[in-house]
Amino acid sequence: MTGARVAAHRGGALLWPENSLLAFRNALALGAELLELDVHLAADDGVPVIHDPTLDRTTDGAGPVRARAAAELRGLRLRGPDGVVTGERLPMLEEVLPLVARAAAGLLLEVKGPEPGVAVRYGRRDGHVVAEPGARYEGLEERVLAALASAGMQDRCTVIAFNPAVLARVRVLDPGQRTSLLVAGPHVELVGARPEDTVAWAVAAGAADLGVQHTLATEALMTAARAAGLTVGVWTANDEPTLRRMADLGVDVITSDRPDLALRVLGRA
Repeated sequence: MTGARVAAHRGGALLWPENSLLAFRNALALGAELLELDVHLAADDGVPVIHDPTLDRTTDGAGPVRARAAAELRGLRLRGPDGVVTGERLPMLEEVLPLVARAAAGLLLEVKGPEPGVAVRYGRRDGHVVAEPGARYEGLEERVLAALASAGMQDRCTVIAFNPAVLARVRVLDPGQRTSLLVAGPHVELVGARPEDTVAWAVAAGAADLGVQHTLATEALMTAARAAGLTVGVWTANDEPTLRRMADLGVDVITSDRPDLALRVLGRA
């Protein structure tokens, strides 16, 4: 139905414990072309694969991820989509990368920050929209790029982030590493922008790709992105009407918590 690639969001967060080795294995077995995952920084500078800056929602632990060493984090058990604690353990990035490498799949690796919900703020200055980057983990980008190089995954990974300062740091460390700027609906709404204006934000961030909340995806955005030479990914398309609309728009990547449904709707189940 479409040439869009399917990315399993956190491995398939509506199907299995999110960001778990089980989710990643199962998504690859389904035929997902890409895995999407999130990374933070541990107390000893390990790189745990987890979405939130705190442990409470997705594990049987509590408190900030940054307060725990990698060995402690590995001992935590993950909660499933229903919130029930499972036997799955919190993985580190070096455990996940070999799975992706062996499967010849691609990776969307989101570099998170230490503060919840404030990766970036957009505001207006002299009539122009400007990004105000949030806090970063100092040194996380270096560790991510080193892990990708060790696994031979640089060419099959796109480093993604809401925070343009993260992408700027990646560009300094490795100008050839592909990056994508993520933009949510509220970012656009709060400054009175149009969805297609996000293309200029991605260009300003030096990104080759633009990843938008699916509600922002329009024909005007796609036209602007193509004119700027950007590829477009959308998140998180989890129902059939949304998946079909994204396919009809011709987006390049569809990120879904239901990779099984996405592959079926796209005719690749």
